[in-house]
Amino acid sequence: MATPLSDTSLSPLKTVAVIGLGTMGTGIAELLARAGREVIGIDISEAQAAQAVTALEASTARAVRRERLTEQEREDVLSRFRTFTDLAAAADADLVIEVTPESYDIKQQVFRALDDIVRPETILATGTNALSVTRLAADSARPERVLGLHFFNPAPAMKLVEVVSSVLTAPQAVAAVTDLAIELGKEPVAVGDRPGFVADGLLFGYLNQAAAMYEAKYASREDIDAAMKLGCGLPMGPLALLDLIGVDTARTVLEAMYAESHDRLHAPAPILKQLSEAGLTGRKSGRGFYSYEASNSASVVRDALTPLEGAAAAPGRTVRSVGVAGSGTMASGIAEVFAKAGYEVVLAARSEEKAQAAKARIGKSLSRSVDKGRMTAEAAAGTLDRITPAGSYDAFEDVDLALEAVAEDLEIKQQLFATFDKVCKPGAILATTTSSLPVVACARATSRPQDVIGMHFFNPAPAMKLVEVVRTVLTADDVHATVREVCGKIRKHPVDCGDRAGFIVNALLFPYLNNAIKMVQEHYATLDDIDAAMKLGGGYPMGPFELLDVVGLDVSLAIEKVLHREFRDPGLAPAPLLEHLVAAGCLGRKTGRGFREYARR
Repeated sequence: MATPLSDTSLSPLKTVAVIGLGTMGTGIAELLARAGREVIGIDISEAQAAQAVTALEASTARAVRRERLTEQEREDVLSRFRTFTDLAAAADADLVIEVTPESYDIKQQVFRALDDIVRPETILATGTNALSVTRLAADSARPERVLGLHFFNPAPAMKLVEVVSSVLTAPQAVAAVTDLAIELGKEPVAVGDRPGFVADGLLFGYLNQAAAMYEAKYASREDIDAAMKLGCGLPMGPLALLDLIGVDTARTVLEAMYAESHDRLHAPAPILKQLSEAGLTGRKSGRGFYSYEASNSASVVRDALTPLEGAAAAPGRTVRSVGVAGSGTMASGIAEVFAKAGYEVVLAARSEEKAQAAKARIGKSLSRSVDKGRMTAEAAAGTLDRITPAGSYDAFEDVDLALEAVAEDLEIKQQLFATFDKVCKPGAILATTTSSLPVVACARATSRPQDVIGMHFFNPAPAMKLVEVVRTVLTADDVHATVREVCGKIRKHPVDCGDRAGFIVNALLFPYLNNAIKMVQEHYATLDDIDAAMKLGGGYPMGPFELLDVVGLDVSLAIEKVLHREFRDPGLAPAPLLEHLVAAGCLGRKTGRGFREYARR
């Protein structure tokens, strides 16, 4: 019969055993020792245990040099960390944190052995991010004291800790480890038991889709990573992050997620299996999606796939003047970008008044830049002088590049491209800023589809560095070369991609947002916990629900529908909760209510 947790489980967890002294285990041990806990480090490898001590000595020495610890405090931390190679050393622990490899067999052996070693009230925590806590608990003699305690790498720096309960976990155990996490300076998020929990449950689906995108040769590894860093403000691109996590670890997590969800978005991309079985597991092996200077090195080195720097590009066309069609935020932002870079810009709208209003908006934006010291008043005046407003697209007759930024409606865009075809001179490049519509459909509205290309800017255009350059099967080489060169001149980073729904960024971003909505819909976690998990555990600048409300739920739904229609994957079907909110007119910040409520301006 299981022994219930006694009230002693609510006392401070003073002695903690950490089993498995790899990178994560060593980081957790350091965190605990710095917080005044007696830490028993256990690893079957003496060399690994010694390496953990060396790592702690090095990190605390750095802390002393940076005046974050005194020499006495450092000595105290080191004295609180002892290492062993036998599980019996955990006998006096109040809490055991297991951080062994992601294998049921290994973890079950550890938990069964601990049943005969630790006290009845000792809490047993698994650090798994993929395996079932419930299954591990059920195999234990006292399942009520087993829970998940999922730290993020590097443990001393990352603020998030997911506290994972099974249906068997006693509330006292959850309360005790939650209090400990807070005392360690972490932000604990309480979640139920399912593979990936919150942060990894959302993160690994996104990483898997990025791997599949690369495997399909849709875009280069460098462009996929640059797109997500520059387009979404992420600290790392998905393929570089897979190398850091470990390709084999990612495959294990995804296998566990797929076994439960049967969602094809969680079925590991074949390239993850190929790399894993070849031993190309990422940074730890010195090679994964990228090649590294050595095993466990962060320094990427050139390999056969690295683009040649300064390679001679195909000769392009001359672009001196640019026409921007539209009068909204995106059109005025793009016109400002080109004018700042020295191009003569014709800003055309459906009426002279709309065009003048768009130019006035640019004037205000430039004034703010002057006020903030980002440009001189003379430079701002010169920029504004280079913009000519027009109430008719006939004004595009002499431009070298005509670029539309009108409503995201294919029929409207096709009508505009037919107008470009009549008005623009031969050899002018015709570009669309669409984020989700087929570029080739715009091209086919003209008699010169070879001159048509996609230039997907991100909002706000003056601030965002990314431009997705979208070639159709009909786009001429010199048009592509010209647009890439122009991107450099306007100080944007171009990434190449083919003409399919979502391009790079939206094709990876919106399924992740949709999956976050499904988590709330299924009552797995709250909006606040999911947003906190992705900001603190994934380094995202905004949580998914903050971002959805900023983008607009109607815009998000439209993009989800386009992705679902193009790829026909059931996992991409818009979450019903998103459709219900849009139907109710709750579109996000612009209406004062979306997933959250906002004060009306």
